Amino acid sequence: MFGFSSYTARLQALPSLHRKTLLLSGFCLAVALVLPSTQSQRITPVGDRIPLELDFSRILPQQNVEPNEVRTHSPSFVHDIESGDTLSALFSQAGVDQQTMYKVLEADLNVLALDTLMPGNRISFWTDEQQQLTQLELYFNAARQVVFSRYDDGSFEVKEVNVPGQWQDRIISGTINGSFYRSAEKIGLSAGEIQRVEMLLKDKVNFARDLRAGDTFSILLKDQFVEGELTGNSQLLGISIHNGRNDITAFQDADGNFYDENGASLVRAFQRLPLAKAYRVSSGFNPYRHHPVTGRTAPHNGTDFSTPIGTKIEATGDGVVKMVTDHPYAGRYVVIEHDSKYTTRYLHLSKVLVHKGQRVSRGQVIALSGNTGRVTGPHLHYEFHINGRPVNPMTAQIPMASHLDKQQLLAFKSLVDQRRHIMNLG
Repeated sequence: MFGFSSYTARLQALPSLHRKTLLLSGFCLAVALVLPSTQSQRITPVGDRIPLELDFSRILPQQNVEPNEVRTHSPSFVHDIESGDTLSALFSQAGVDQQTMYKVLEADLNVLALDTLMPGNRISFWTDEQQQLTQLELYFNAARQVVFSRYDDGSFEVKEVNVPGQWQDRIISGTINGSFYRSAEKIGLSAGEIQRVEMLLKDKVNFARDLRAGDTFSILLKDQFVEGELTGNSQLLGISIHNGRNDITAFQDADGNFYDENGASLVRAFQRLPLAKAYRVSSGFNPYRHHPVTGRTAPHNGTDFSTPIGTKIEATGDGVVKMVTDHPYAGRYVVIEHDSKYTTRYLHLSKVLVHKGQRVSRGQVIALSGNTGRVTGPHLHYEFHINGRPVNPMTAQIPMASHLDKQQLLAFKSLVDQRRHIMNLG
């Protein structure tokens, strides 16, 4: 230990500024020890900590954050869909009652997203302290999610989140060895992509009989990426099959429809109505329809026809039955996929006359109308979707002609030349 004289000598040796600072600090400490406390406190042992309230708001930069911008807490239950899962069981596992599940299904009436969950998709539940569902998210891929949010009255709003992403070309070329399906599958085409090719060319080639070992094919697609992640969404741009001396081709035009290299349509014209004769429209397509009681926007994504129970319902175009199911609000319904671009839905049916995976033709009777689900009376609810978005089936620009006109053909020929060049490079 140092004596007082030693301490004084060391103090004098310090620079003037340091010496003054040290003396001032000592004086302040002495005053603090002498003055009485302004509050009556117990004597705190030296080893204890005295909690202090620090106001960092005066120090840190201020941020204007609206309540809706604050990130919500983590989901209370997350599950990757597996084969055999049921919606009822998932809600039960999440601790959410069945009454709430039906409110979510009611909100889903205009989207019907819950019916399309497949193995590999993800469902996430957010609940509050009372185990009330506040938010539900369906994750299909990086490009598409569907979110249900709870209103104060216990009902739910549904929103689709679609991310455009980036698209990159992909070329698949190969030689027939066995069936076309197996040959295309071996070099990377998915089952859905092969089905699209076969649907487009079904009137041009019989894939079971016309193709031989050694025939070649080339297919141009583009794949969707979101932040570098492949979403699984793809678009078919061009097909060329060399069969002996013949070339069988299909190319997507700028209008989204498919034609052979001579401009002849490969997608048969749609019929405007899903009925053999016209019936009264009881409710038209209206994406901005407002609920008469709540005042909230409640879109009507199709057209309702006032049809008696048992009226024959026709497919409006060639396609494959994608879904046949029952819904507590949509009733018994059918979904037909016409190609990668067009889809139609037929709701509130009394009887279905087709099955999932079946190919159907334009004008084919697929069901009988009814009043299943939540309805005020018998009718058919008909929807037409283009690239996954509902459009007005009575006015939408859908394939109605069998050939391109001269001006359209010139632009199409130029597009075909460009795509043939890319496919040849592949």
